[in-house]
Parts: sequence; structure tokens; C-alpha cells
Amino acid sequence: MDAQQDQLTSWVGRTETVEDTITKAPVVALTATLDHPATPVSAGATLPPLWHWLYFLPMHRQSEIGEDGHARRGGFLPPVPLPRRMWAGGQFEFRSPIRVGDRVVRTSTIDAVTTKEGRTGKLVFVKVRHEVRCNDAAEAALVEFHDIVYRAAQGPDDVAPPPQAAPAEAAWRRRIVPDDVLLFRYSALTFNGHRIHYDRRYVTQVEGYPGLIVHGPLIATLLMDLLRRNVQSADVASFRFKAVRPTFDLNAFQVSGQPQADGKTIRLWASDHEGWLTMDATAVLR
Repeated sequence: MDAQQDQLTSWVGRTETVEDTITKAPVVALTATLDHPATPVSAGATLPPLWHWLYFLPMHRQSEIGEDGHARRGGFLPPVPLPRRMWAGGQFEFRSPIRVGDRVVRTSTIDAVTTKEGRTGKLVFVKVRHEVRCNDAAEAALVEFHDIVYRAAQGPDDVAPPPQAAPAEAAWRRRIVPDDVLLFRYSALTFNGHRIHYDRRYVTQVEGYPGLIVHGPLIATLLMDLLRRNVQSADVASFRFKAVRPTFDLNAFQVSGQPQADGKTIRLWASDHEGWLTMDATAVLR
């Protein structure tokens, strides 16, 4: 293991604690962003799965922001010296409800830092464990593992990995138009300054992508929203998703779902306008 890997691995075990309160305004705003009718939000209402991303927002000072719009590296997250950063996936255990009005504490821990060689060079994977507790409870209401991947800048000879066809059969489908307003509103709601989601010059000229990139968490939220639209009584026990390929704002995309034979497992996925799989996910109901 080289010295750089030693340095990155030394971040394993670092922790960070953030406090917040589950207020109404973000719930109302995301409800509108997902195009649901306006409904009153009362104290004690259960927060839908994944909507905890509206809280514990990264409040870095403007002088601490790097070129890509994220905080400069070397704080809580390790200082990975690769320019492109993406949300690769996540795993969730929903153990008890989080409700509007709850006082919440999130404890985050660097769980693992792994270096691999990919098709286009070195990849660094960082896994972060988040535990959310409500109202001074001893047990976590939510346990989340957040997978982040860092990679080298796009090279002129890079070849994209072969695409994977999305499943042909689905019980539920919804077409999503990822226009600039949708991407802006989700960035604003999650206080996400990452320029790949709103700065077309940066994302095309600096990072080498063809268009703005739809947030991985937004697509995951849309998958969970598809489940909730079709099974309104759904009580989700666990969820996992993996980003398979980027989704750009250049075309509409589709979110789909297929309940499995056991009656509890729901296969969910997103696909682009050509039918290629862009996100693969599984929800398990109680």
C-alpha cells in the first residue's frame, strides 16, 4: 500500500455529529417539487423514506468551497486527489419513524476507503455510515450507508463501459423530464453546491460530460416516490440503490417498479431515453 493510500485509509473511523429539527417547510417544498398536490403538514407527520436528505445540510462557508462546488477536501471526508466525485449508491435500514417536529442527531463515520483500478484509471470508494436518532433516543431510527466514488478526469481515449438494458416488464412506470428547474430546486432543497447539477459550462468543459447530471439522490427519491404513489400504505423496512450510469438533462428518463412474488420485495429502476439502465434499486416492505 503506497503512502497516499495510507493517508486516505487513516480517515477510517473519523466521525462527525450534526443536529437538526424536522421542520415543515422542506417537506412542503419537496412535495411541490415531486408534483404532488399541496396538503397540510402537521406536527407528528411521518417523514417519507429518503426525505431525511432535506436535513443535516452541509453549511460550509463560501471561502471553504472548492472548484467543483463541494467543500474543499480534507475535512470530514478524506482528501482524495481525484477530480470527479459521484454518489455511487446507498443502503438504508428504516427502523422507526422520523416525524415532523423531531429533534434529530446524525452521527457519521468513515466506514471504509478502498482504491481500485477501473477501465479509465484509479477509482477511490469511500463508504460513510450515518445513524439518525430522534429526541435523544438510544437506538437509531435510520441507518444509512453512503457510497461515494472518486475518479480521474475524462480522457480523450476513455471508452464508456457497455450499457445494460433495463428490464422490459414493469407494473409501474413514470416519465420524468429533468429540466433545469427540477435540478435547481433539488439542489436548493439539499443545499448542494455541486456544479455538475446546474453549471452547464463547468460540467461540459471541465468535467467532460455532455449535459447537466441528474442527482443520484433525486433519482433514488423518485424511485421511492413511485413506490409510494402505487402502494400508499407502504411501510419500507430497507432500501438499496446503485447508480449504474449517469442520467443527463438532455432527454426525459423513466422510473419503473415491479413487485416480486414474495409480496414484500419491490424491484425499482431508472432508465434513460434509449432504454439503458441508469439506477438499480430494491425496497423491502415490512
